[in-house]
This record gives sequence, C-alpha cells and structure tokens, in this order.
Amino acid sequence: MSSKGPVQQEMESLLTAAFPDASFVLSNDSATHHGHAGDDGSGESHFSLVIEWVGFAGQNRVARQRAVNKALGDLPGQRVHALAIKATAPGEN
Repeated sequence: MSSKGPVQQEMESLLTAAFPDASFVLSNDSATHHGHAGDDGSGESHFSLVIEWVGFAGQNRVARQRAVNKALGDLPGQRVHALAIKATAPGEN
C-alpha cells in the first residue's frame, strides 16, 4: 500500500474541514493515467472522490460538485488535473 502524498493529504484536510461528519474516500488514480494528458509526473494529478454528507440533501449534482470544488480551492485545475466526484446525501445511491 502506498502512502498518501502531500496533495492528497491537503485535499483530505480541506474536505474534512468543509464537510463535517461526512464520510468520504479520496482515491489517487494517477498511476492509471501515467503518460496521459495532465500527468505532470508528480504522481498526484488524477483523483476520484466518493463523499456522503447530510448537507448535500436537497442539492442537485452540480451544486454538490461546486461545493466540493469550492472547498478544495485552487487545487483542482492547478495542482490536480482531474477530479471525479460522486457526492451523495445519506440514503442515496
């Protein structure tokens, strides 16, 4: 099992602060994108996030993704090339 890099650690800290009591899994998918567009060689360019948070109830998919991107600040688009987000409220699939 590989250790988490500094970008992943920072992202997890920001998500924990922005979405109290959320459960989430942030996966580093960079190895599967090695040599593709956006691979900067850092090993931390592509991530997937699955997050469940009670605060997402009543929000549509776009609003949820905007909330996640806002919480992460300049990371998406600056140090992170791609972030796939699946954001749900409890009880949703």
